[in-house]
Amino acid sequence: MKNTNRIGLDAQKSKKLVILLSDLLANYSILYQNARGYHWNIKGDKFFELHLKFEELYNNLFLKIDEIAERILTLGHAPGHKYTDYFRQSTIQESNELTDGETAIEEILTSYKIILSKQRNVLSLSAEINDEGTNALMSDYIREQEKLVWMYSAYLNK
Repeated sequence: MKNTNRIGLDAQKSKKLVILLSDLLANYSILYQNARGYHWNIKGDKFFELHLKFEELYNNLFLKIDEIAERILTLGHAPGHKYTDYFRQSTIQESNELTDGETAIEEILTSYKIILSKQRNVLSLSAEINDEGTNALMSDYIREQEKLVWMYSAYLNK
């Protein structure tokens, strides 16, 4: 039992999982701020529709950010909270185009491609170490986000 954390998982493998979750947290945080920017700055004939969708998106991301941070804590580690660290760590970049709806949706789709890949990596390791809590979280996120990718792609007619 000496080599396990407080919830009975292998401590070393859990630490590797926390590294992946921390990277995921950084990417979610940048996407969250991008979504806020899209929501605040969108213009054009689809304003009302996209303004609401982007608000829905950032509210959803906010909840996931909190869940990921709490999972890191559950695994016995402290989540990062500094945007300077998030910028360094994140594969997702800050958006410079916040007013064009199609560009924003393309950026969201690119971001989800990154996030889905990272979540699958987390899922693979969490399954390997029998971490059902992280496993369930990632499975739920992946299922939901694959549907969102389909919907955003349909909106762009792609």
